[in-house]
Amino acid sequence: MKRIHYSWVILILTFFSIIVAGIIRSSSGVFIVPFENEYGWDRSIISLAFAVSLFLYGLSGPFMAALIEVLGLKKMMVLGMSTLLAGICLTFFMEHEWQLMLIWGMIIGLGSGVFLTVLSPYVANRWFEKRRGLAVGILTASTATGQLILLPALAIIIENYSFKWALGLIVFLSLIMLLMILFFMKNTPKEVGLLPYGTEEEIKEEAAVQKKNPIGMAFRSLNEAVRVKEFWLLAGSFFICGLSTNGLIGTHFISYCISFGLPVVMAASLLSFMGIFDLIGTTLSGWLSDRFDNRWLLFWYYGLRGASLVLLPFALKEGTITLLILFSVFYGLDWIATVPPTISISRQVFGVEKSGIVYGWIFASHQAGAAVAAYGGGLIFKVFNSYTWAFFLAGIFCLLGSLFVILIKRKKAVSIVENGAVSP
Repeated sequence: MKRIHYSWVILILTFFSIIVAGIIRSSSGVFIVPFENEYGWDRSIISLAFAVSLFLYGLSGPFMAALIEVLGLKKMMVLGMSTLLAGICLTFFMEHEWQLMLIWGMIIGLGSGVFLTVLSPYVANRWFEKRRGLAVGILTASTATGQLILLPALAIIIENYSFKWALGLIVFLSLIMLLMILFFMKNTPKEVGLLPYGTEEEIKEEAAVQKKNPIGMAFRSLNEAVRVKEFWLLAGSFFICGLSTNGLIGTHFISYCISFGLPVVMAASLLSFMGIFDLIGTTLSGWLSDRFDNRWLLFWYYGLRGASLVLLPFALKEGTITLLILFSVFYGLDWIATVPPTISISRQVFGVEKSGIVYGWIFASHQAGAAVAAYGGGLIFKVFNSYTWAFFLAGIFCLLGSLFVILIKRKKAVSIVENGAVSP
């Protein structure tokens, strides 16, 4: 019997690590109302803390990529999971708004940065030569798989017991995942005497980067990338992606459903239902990104997502579960299907070695959009006592994003060379 390549073990381990980190981040949606009821805090303040978290974990992306190069994959994953575990534990002792900002805004935001920004493309680039698109699709889909499995469970625990019991479940899962990383994670295929999956001959490695400054590496990559038009088009479209996904849907969808009289468990179940189809859609998107023009994939993803967001308020107003299930299926297939093609284009434009850090900056733009939507959604609710305008505007922005991506050149027209110059 043929032995399974250890790259697939790394893929599975990374998949479950991202699941745990993803459920910690996406759990903010089920904690808004409990925090509001428990502490009497204004919803816009709670939304601001979650917005800071989204922004910080996105902004940390390029620095996380550089730190992985310097410290190694395993150390960074251990550090990230330990930070998330500490943040959840500190939540038990939270009493003031500034503590919410510190714990959920900064600690959990930075802890999420390792897993939810550049980890997927880094693992795919370093451990896979063949099936890279598929690997990215599977790993990207894992953020939704966490909410698929756990959001309804968290909602049931909160409704029947307390949000602190839900936090306890997250602590347990984080601890298990930390131990799995410590025992089984490896930095490179070389550590287990293998080549990346699909590689037939050893690739000459570049000079060691351990002595380089990660902050300097991150900013040098940014300085080089901003000279390339494709960087701005990818960053702009990804800003809209973040605004229309984890910033708005991930943070405010449950609260929006509750405002129309839907029970919290049903709202969380609809969100997790999206996770089922996101797992399918994003994995399929990774497969498609290996075979078709990534620009047109993105064009359709953004256009269809925009249409679904514009129609959501009408579905909620009608109040029929059939329409809401259809929305969950349609939106779920498209939730983060944009990520594999975006990573693929980034790799084509900037090269395998530099694309990790450059994608980190592109993802920072994604999370800036998410932060705008997370805080803006809470602010719009405070002013209008409704989220409708937030969802309608997000849909319009998605249609704009579909125009951005079609302007990207199809061929490998640009590259960044070592001295920092941009060449055709």
